[in-house]
Amino acid sequence: MTITSEEFTRTMARVPAPVTVATTVDASGHRWGFTGSSFSSLSLAPPLVLICLGKSASTHEAFTTAGSFMINILAEGQADIARRFAASGVDRFAAGDTLPMELGLPGIPEAVARVACALHRVVDGGDHSVLIGRVVAAHVGEEAPLVYYDRSFQRPVSVAETAPGAAVW
Repeated sequence: MTITSEEFTRTMARVPAPVTVATTVDASGHRWGFTGSSFSSLSLAPPLVLICLGKSASTHEAFTTAGSFMINILAEGQADIARRFAASGVDRFAAGDTLPMELGLPGIPEAVARVACALHRVVDGGDHSVLIGRVVAAHVGEEAPLVYYDRSFQRPVSVAETAPGAAVW
């Protein structure tokens, strides 16, 4: 039995995912970035994370050949940043909301968290490449995260907020 790409996409849309903006700088100093929701921790020892990038993306070569990259985990009020970094044919950095942060990489100061990585490995993942980064620096902010669920941006809500009297674990 084989699942269709439409069925797979519809199913995966029901899985809440973090909204991130990955950034890097190439050897000529050009900044690159993309919005990604396939992001996860991978290992504690050594500290590794992964993010997936489509092989047909305009940013693919820059990220797969970069020595380092940053993952900015977006806050609930940053959907506009996510949309801009997901758009084609625009200057994703024109709004001026990224600054040199950890490792000198373009970072979003108000992000929920930033993870600066040395490129550890690139793994084939079908029509995507899996970028595995060794975490070398991190920053944690105070904002609530932005989540992508059912093809729209959402804000996580605690069980306590939605169900008075519900048990909180």
